[in-house]
Amino acid sequence: MKKLFLTLIFFTLTIISNAQEVTTYYFIRHAEKLRIDKTDKNPNLNYNGYKRAEAWKEIFSNVAFDAIYSTDYNRTKLTAKPTATSKNLPILLYNPNNMYSEAFQNNTKGKTVLVVGHSNTTNVFANKVLGIEKYKEINDNNNSNLYIVTISDEKSSSILLKIN
Repeated sequence: MKKLFLTLIFFTLTIISNAQEVTTYYFIRHAEKLRIDKTDKNPNLNYNGYKRAEAWKEIFSNVAFDAIYSTDYNRTKLTAKPTATSKNLPILLYNPNNMYSEAFQNNTKGKTVLVVGHSNTTNVFANKVLGIEKYKEINDNNNSNLYIVTISDEKSSSILLKIN
């Protein structure tokens, strides 16, 4: 059912994009990380995290991404890697302290983009694109949010899905 729902959303976005220039961002938080060493500021994914990263690849199998962005942390890059590999795209890095910069906007305009971030940045990035404070910080135990933000003719819209 989830796959059918996502397919319908992707189909609708495709129809809209054929009518006008549309920029679509898919925002996700990194998958589950190792929590063994509390002092490790750059942990890898745990077993469930690797499984979730592979699941994202399947969820995005019908999305024609033009670019995939990640912060420069192991957990975000490892989350993006299966999707990037399946799409034959490099993982481009962005600075979470400079989200939605003019350069980023120019580089992604009219494109379909995956952005992998963190519990305290993913919602902020989506809000910056929307121009409003719509989404709250993600709970630390939540790795399942998918924010789809679309910009068309300077108008923006979004949807938040929970993908388990």
